[in-house]
Amino acid sequence: MPEKGSEAERIEKDRLPSTLERSDQKAKDTYAETLASAEESYGDGQRAHRTAWAAVKHTHEKVGDHWEPKEENGPSDDRAAGGLATDADTKGGVDANASKEHLYELAQKAEIPGRSTMSKDELVDALQKFNNRKTAKARGD
Repeated sequence: MPEKGSEAERIEKDRLPSTLERSDQKAKDTYAETLASAEESYGDGQRAHRTAWAAVKHTHEKVGDHWEPKEENGPSDDRAAGGLATDADTKGGVDANASKEHLYELAQKAEIPGRSTMSKDELVDALQKFNNRKTAKARGD
């Protein structure tokens, strides 16, 4: 649990996204601390939340219904690298910049059929679909 009275504790109680509730403390703290800072700059709105998610996506990748630390920090996809200035699609937290071997290992753990013949882009898309299903199930959707 975060320190009593900390930003992370305040955010957790009020509005921590469900996928972060199931993630490690570092992911929660990254989101909460970035959100608090962004709210000071931008106010309590969509821009502050996008900023907080961008910070999480630089340090974590979505695996199923939660976030796990990445092997290397950095943008997870072309959208994260370019921000709002790009028309690139987001990959929903899948680290599209990870190696094909890493993506294959995640697909293996997820038991994604046909993974051995998939290209890197196909693995990213399959993992994104898998993550979306797992998150929806965890939320009871």
